Amino acid sequence: MKLETYKKFVFASLLILGLTYSCTDLEIEETDSLISEGTGDTGFTGVTNPSSALNDLYNKVGGDFATQENMYSLSEVTSDELLVPTRGTDWGDNGVWRQLHTHTWTPDHAFVKGAWNNLNQNIFRASEIIETTSAETSTVAQAKFLRAFNMFFVMDLFGSVPFRGVDEGPEINPTVLTRPEAYSFIETDLTEAIAALPSVGPGVANVGTASQEAAKFLLAKLYLNGHVYKGTGTPDNADMQNVIDLVDEINASGFDIQEGYFQIFEPTDDTETILFLRSDLGARIWNSLHYNQNSPDNTGGGWNGFSTLAEFYDLFEGDPNTNYVGDGQEERRGFVPDAATANEQNLGIGYGFLIDLQYNEDGTPLTNRQNQPLVFQKEFPSLVGNGEAEGVRVIKYHPYDPTDEEDGVNSYRQHQIIFRYADAHLMKAEAMMRMGGNPTTMVNELRSLREDTPDLASVDEQTLLDERARELFIEFWRRNDLVRFGQFSAPWGLKEVSGDDNVNLFPIPATALLSNPNLVQNPGY
Repeated sequence: MKLETYKKFVFASLLILGLTYSCTDLEIEETDSLISEGTGDTGFTGVTNPSSALNDLYNKVGGDFATQENMYSLSEVTSDELLVPTRGTDWGDNGVWRQLHTHTWTPDHAFVKGAWNNLNQNIFRASEIIETTSAETSTVAQAKFLRAFNMFFVMDLFGSVPFRGVDEGPEINPTVLTRPEAYSFIETDLTEAIAALPSVGPGVANVGTASQEAAKFLLAKLYLNGHVYKGTGTPDNADMQNVIDLVDEINASGFDIQEGYFQIFEPTDDTETILFLRSDLGARIWNSLHYNQNSPDNTGGGWNGFSTLAEFYDLFEGDPNTNYVGDGQEERRGFVPDAATANEQNLGIGYGFLIDLQYNEDGTPLTNRQNQPLVFQKEFPSLVGNGEAEGVRVIKYHPYDPTDEEDGVNSYRQHQIIFRYADAHLMKAEAMMRMGGNPTTMVNELRSLREDTPDLASVDEQTLLDERARELFIEFWRRNDLVRFGQFSAPWGLKEVSGDDNVNLFPIPATALLSNPNLVQNPGY
């Protein structure tokens, strides 16, 4: 499904929050820090209803992370994990997807601009809630978490962070925090938020908003990447110990790794989900599936876009060329229901990585639009000139929702996991490794809960990076991991550009530079 078709999707009213197509329009916009109507000669007077504003901000953040553009594309499509090949004229979209894969984006790339605008607007809206004197302490704490959450991603993706005080009008150019300054700002916000947020245990009812545990997770992520953000180049032992201590505190609240990998991504109770976003999952489900693929309780079909590289698929244990039930694949690589098992599964579509001949829910082989067998092929001839079936497909959130069986309606639950304990568990293992310890036991502890996933004899940096790939695919962290491990600029399939570490930061959008002369473009752009 092309972008113009995607806009017509039934969930467009939500997804439109993240879309920005005018990538060549350099008109100055109030985007890098929203200016409130209440800011002016009389000064900031506060938001009228802080709790309602907070709820709106949660919805806004969930919408920003729901789309296939902006945050998702910058986090995943720029990595070796996902690519969006042009299939005939489908998914051409003026080259925006190909530029992400080949690291040839520019300051006027639509998704770079969209992510920048959304994140910075959220920072300002959180500040408005924080500076409202009538806001309750718990509301302020949640707003500080959301400000830190959005600022974390601005700092991570772009380095510099513009910041406008709520009393500053449009005549004042926002100040710009350097990356180390933003790091300290985020650390302070999270530390202050933890003191006033509730401590919660696992369960859907507890983890849809900020908690002490969610703030500790983000703080641990901050410390784990501290040598990147502070520019020291070498992990600091104190930061690594902070990671270990914070993960232990989260674990003490009842969060832990659990078995049943794909069940974790259903909207039911589990011990792993630390925070989920109110994100419609349509773009996570349909953008990878073929037009003729569907689930028993839905009409329509997939959008036939997102795929993975053969080399990423090969990181998983199992037969390199098939992924049918019983082929010996590890649990996290998922499965394709075949003629013998499709009806038994009552799914039609499998989980994880879909390759080779596909079947519907009654075991009938599927066909493509030319009425030929629908066989997903592992290799791509190039980023352009592809047919309908090139590429292994990736699906983690299934369109068949067992919680909707009573009414027969699939709600595309507002439940996208963004913080998960398995990630925290691997962060602790990494922190131990960077302090000179041996992470093998911890990594194998996780692998022992994933079926058909044998223990590793030893774990080094590359092995740990690969394990994070296997466990956390399409959860927004692949680019972040590759940067931290020094591999984001490395070559991979169909990526012609490599070795330029300037791509570790995205460019500041051209419109932002025009609107705020305090901003300085990142090197290499």
